[in-house]
Amino acid sequence: MSHHDIALIGFGGVNRALAEIIHSRGERLAADIGCTLRVVAITDLRFGSLMQSEGIDLAAVLSMTGDQSFAGMPGGDSEPKNEHVIRHTTADIVVEATFTNPIDGEPAVSHVRAALESGKSVTTTNKGPVALAGRELSALAEAHRVRFEYEGSVMSGTPVLRLAAETLKGLQISSIQGILNGTSNFVLGRMEAGSSLDAAVAEAQALGYAEADPTADVEGSDVQLKVVILANEILGAGITTADVSRTGISGITEHDVAAAAADGERWKLVGSIARDESGSVTASVQPLALGAEHPLAGISGATNAVAFTTDLLGTVTISGPGAGRMETAYALLSDIIAIDAHQTALAGAAR
Repeated sequence: MSHHDIALIGFGGVNRALAEIIHSRGERLAADIGCTLRVVAITDLRFGSLMQSEGIDLAAVLSMTGDQSFAGMPGGDSEPKNEHVIRHTTADIVVEATFTNPIDGEPAVSHVRAALESGKSVTTTNKGPVALAGRELSALAEAHRVRFEYEGSVMSGTPVLRLAAETLKGLQISSIQGILNGTSNFVLGRMEAGSSLDAAVAEAQALGYAEADPTADVEGSDVQLKVVILANEILGAGITTADVSRTGISGITEHDVAAAAADGERWKLVGSIARDESGSVTASVQPLALGAEHPLAGISGATNAVAFTTDLLGTVTISGPGAGRMETAYALLSDIIAIDAHQTALAGAAR
């Protein structure tokens, strides 16, 4: 059975959930995925940095509170020395789960680059590096014979990228439409029930769906990044965020929602990608009033979904959680499994 040492960059909800899975499932997890996992490094804005090549006591770090730090622990420091840890850890897989910067992807882009340059594979849930520097980072991974995996960057634990790349292989996909932001979908659903936009956003914040600043969700920039990822990964479009027109849901009124309902339609914030016969790809983010026959019309609450238009199967739709700490941690785990499979294949080819 193979083995991987893991470095967790960021120890917020998602990486903490991954640590919980590794700690709580132990030998059963190894049997399920075919490899053993050990966390040997953690960095975090609150706790600092911790490097222990023999393996970190996950029970101890998971019990830490916000007023504690790694300082005083063997290999610990009160400063979150992300790049130093990434370059010098004994880990062979770096798990990058810091915040998304929609402008330039930093510091996550630099984190991923440092790991790949150091000969370490990377899994991330961060949309920034994938949407803004995905081609460069994938080439860098290939040059160093490691992997750059990011299944969770689009639909959390719901495997939309792997579905398209593996399960739908052999199909010609001409268009993609998706509900890619659970917060905006929840808000529109609450407006259908009679809430105002502001009240629905406040409710989403109270339930933990929306951040204190909900702009990325309400105005569509979160979906815009995901559209870039889908277009480039699945259709090979080579587009940037500048190529994706964007309109959020802030202009949708209670009257608009009621009028759509009267016509048997539901408002959804939809990310759309289409390739024409010449091969040109167009992409957009905009609210659409969808009729009941549309595959995305029935997607409610914080659920996400993507509908692929294909030549042989017609429309194929996948839906599932688009957020959640455990759900997103599963995406990281699925990437680790993919990295292990790649490394095992390389080792077999070398023999």
